[in-house]
Amino acid sequence: MIRCLAVDDEAYAIKMIANYIAKVPYLELAGTTTNAIEALSMVQNGDIDLVFLDIQMPQLTGIQFLKLCGTKCKVILTTAYAEYALEGFEHEVIDYLLKPIAFDRFLKATQKAFNQIVPAKRAMEPPREVAPAADPPNAEAQYMFIKGESKNKFIRIDYSDILYIEGLKNYVSIFTPSQRLVTYQSMRDLGEQLPSPPFYRVHKSYIVPLDKIRMIDGNMLYIGEQAIPIGETYREAFFKLIRENE
Repeated sequence: MIRCLAVDDEAYAIKMIANYIAKVPYLELAGTTTNAIEALSMVQNGDIDLVFLDIQMPQLTGIQFLKLCGTKCKVILTTAYAEYALEGFEHEVIDYLLKPIAFDRFLKATQKAFNQIVPAKRAMEPPREVAPAADPPNAEAQYMFIKGESKNKFIRIDYSDILYIEGLKNYVSIFTPSQRLVTYQSMRDLGEQLPSPPFYRVHKSYIVPLDKIRMIDGNMLYIGEQAIPIGETYREAFFKLIRENE
């Protein structure tokens, strides 16, 4: 579980972040504050993994907080001002969310945080004599949420269930053994969410998991009986990858 602190001088912004955190199963709200100095004390004295931090704060700005906080926790910046993005990333923030923050954008940022925080936390744990069966050897998330057809609908999908992804003009189809899911996210956004390996872009319209490929024949690959073209732009890198995995 990732313990989170929401820091913003506006109460409505804290409420929104708190509501979003409650929707994500691997996040836990450890505290909220409208005061960046108090937030700094909470980080230094408490068990905080991730801070959602506004930049424009009285007494101590978000950027000043980052300089003082150092590496004690990870930070996602939340602000209405895009001009601070570069300076924020110079302090190695995980992501930079522009207000008003959509939930799908928030979720994407927290998945980045999961993939940085959880492996580091597990590396610090003492070795177990017997690992519990539910604890996977790979510390990264084994699933993602995709945006559904309505504004506030999000669907969980396990990476292992994905056969292939097809991008069409205005939407993306995700095929599993039992169903076809449709999302209005872009191929680019999905590609950033998916772990690589095993997922690779093989065509401008297709992303495939390498471990689901049954056969490659010329410039076509097959997942089950489904034929998928290998695009010219991606061909050289794809076949290099295949040779490396022979």
